[in-house]
Amino acid sequence: MNLKYSLTAIFFTLCSLLPAQRELPLKVPNENIRPLRSLLDTSLQRSLENQIYKNPEWKRLIESKRMAVGLVDLRDPENVRFARINGNHMMYAASLPKIAILLAAMDAIEKGQLKETSEVKKDMRLMISKSDNQASTRMIDRVGYAKIEEVMTNPKYEFYDEDTGGGLWVGKRYGGGGDTHREPIKNLSHAASVTQVCRFYYLLANGKLVNQDKSAQMLDILENPELHHKFVNTLNILAPDARIFRKSGSWRNYHSDSALVWGVDKNRRYILVALIEDPNGEQIIRNLVRPVETTLKNFKNYRKG
Repeated sequence: MNLKYSLTAIFFTLCSLLPAQRELPLKVPNENIRPLRSLLDTSLQRSLENQIYKNPEWKRLIESKRMAVGLVDLRDPENVRFARINGNHMMYAASLPKIAILLAAMDAIEKGQLKETSEVKKDMRLMISKSDNQASTRMIDRVGYAKIEEVMTNPKYEFYDEDTGGGLWVGKRYGGGGDTHREPIKNLSHAASVTQVCRFYYLLANGKLVNQDKSAQMLDILENPELHHKFVNTLNILAPDARIFRKSGSWRNYHSDSALVWGVDKNRRYILVALIEDPNGEQIIRNLVRPVETTLKNFKNYRKG
């Protein structure tokens, strides 16, 4: 009898977790989804800066515009808060901007401009989960630079906006060869800013990239990354049960990572983005997770007070 009750308790516990697995994309009413830039919070900003500036190396990199960090607090989906350091500073971001290719492809599929074949679906997953350059190049060739730029500059998204320092851009195939289409501000081939990447994940989490269904499909592609370095390395230790939606990039001294973290514990739900130009960038990104989680914990306590 005790075994029967124990199995029943386990069953209902598992069932209680299932809705959490279906919470993304969020179903927040449209009128409650405000532009992320309007959600900048001075208290969260202060808490983030206090944690980051404790490290002299990070402070030096930030002051020399070689490090940028963005953080979005998603613990209360209808009361989101945003903080960033060097938020509008666009940097070379290696493979991270492959999320721009993914969005452009989804937009093209929705509009009938690209057929969603099994090969296309496989390449989209390879491009994100393994950061496969050949798959990425095939996707670039399918959608074209003009389509990527059109979607990134679309007033609906404005993920690349010259008035706010640029943002997400893909203007070169991965792995060499072919024409280039560099962005106009800094002549970068693969670019990002932490504000624009945070906005990408924020809109994605709310089901606002293309539409709810396509947002859900993109979340599926971004979930369960097969490269376990940078943010993921630390998160696998701190929160092995958390869902992680992620895209990173590295090339020479340029290291970047971006993640939507959705923990079983509602106190571990946030977006984190980092762009770093430094030989030690991969390790710095690993080390960022703990102070960021401390930032959120301190901010929660501050708000309670």
